[in-house]
Amino acid sequence: MQTTCIIGGGPAGVMLGLLLARAGLPVTVLEKHQDFFRDFRGDTIHPSTLELMYELGLLDRLLEIRHTKIDHIAAMVGGEKFEIGDFTHLPTQAKFIALMPQWDLLNFLSAEASRYPSFTLRLGWEATGLIEENEITGVRCNTPDGAQEIRAGLVVGCDGRHAMSREAAHLPLVEEGVPIDVLWFRIPRQPSDPEIGVGYVNYGRLIVLINRIDYFQTAYIIAKGGFDQIKQEGLDKFRANLERIVPFLAGRTAEIDSWDKVKLLSVQINHLARWSRPGLICIGDAAHAMSPVGGIGINIAVQDAVATANLLTEPLRTGTLTPEHLEQVQRYREEAVHNTQRVQIVAHRVLNRVLQNSGPIKPALMLRIATKLPHFQPLAARFVGMGLQPEHIQTKPA
Repeated sequence: MQTTCIIGGGPAGVMLGLLLARAGLPVTVLEKHQDFFRDFRGDTIHPSTLELMYELGLLDRLLEIRHTKIDHIAAMVGGEKFEIGDFTHLPTQAKFIALMPQWDLLNFLSAEASRYPSFTLRLGWEATGLIEENEITGVRCNTPDGAQEIRAGLVVGCDGRHAMSREAAHLPLVEEGVPIDVLWFRIPRQPSDPEIGVGYVNYGRLIVLINRIDYFQTAYIIAKGGFDQIKQEGLDKFRANLERIVPFLAGRTAEIDSWDKVKLLSVQINHLARWSRPGLICIGDAAHAMSPVGGIGINIAVQDAVATANLLTEPLRTGTLTPEHLEQVQRYREEAVHNTQRVQIVAHRVLNRVLQNSGPIKPALMLRIATKLPHFQPLAARFVGMGLQPEHIQTKPA
């Protein structure tokens, strides 16, 4: 039986750790922070991921955590509302997106994984390098007690878009040009505020309001590299633009009284040409950074983790894991991932045209036609809610 060391305690890493431990395999997850609390992470748990929780018998317990639901998504374009997707007809147990802080999801999954004796979570352990002896055989890391080495039959890089794992393994990265960035901040919320889902588009900006019950976690889409210009124009203008695009926020934007409360997220789309080397595989953002378009990053990462567990559990159990098994994961997952990224790239082109026009937007005729087509909303809901290749749990508990 081969051990697994997972670098990174994000959705892909913790989900994979849970599935391997559930199958009775020894697995250690390394998370460089002392906890999972990071405010600037995705919050959307889509129906495909909720379905996996149902298959694991965890859905009811997960939904006991404080959350909100979206079963329809719409966009306000130039003050007009357009219905984009309806999740209520999806072939899933949970026909909605659950809005839940990512740290709550990770705490839940890691607690479930810890029920299994073969699962180990090391918080505050930062992977700094790979151990290589003809192939990857382990991880070097800094810990609260000093430098340590962990030997493993398989190392899995789940350490995000700035992954040490792929850099140390010299895996070639292919970057796609991205014309947008995101500003991330909080605005107070009132119970009577509407739920839109996709966002508010006008005056050369897109604003998405994520309902965290007491406040909106707000994503403000800007042109790539445009944050310095926005700061030069001053907070007063920034707040005024927010209220012009989303009028019901009038009077609340005073909460943003310092640029320190506005975080810049540099958007990337990229993918590894090769996800693996003998002894190592990268999945999730480490293998393919996704755009925030559609809010599908968590769900793609979780789908990667499920596919990886489905394909590698038996070779790990029997000690027969080969480089071919690792390459099989990439072959199985990359077409769906690349096609999803292509959709996001098309969406970026549309957004780029929006961002270049700072005046009042006029909804495009194509948008009016598309949203009236009978199959548009179900297809949009299926793409966002289920993805192009939803996975299912195939591994069995030990």
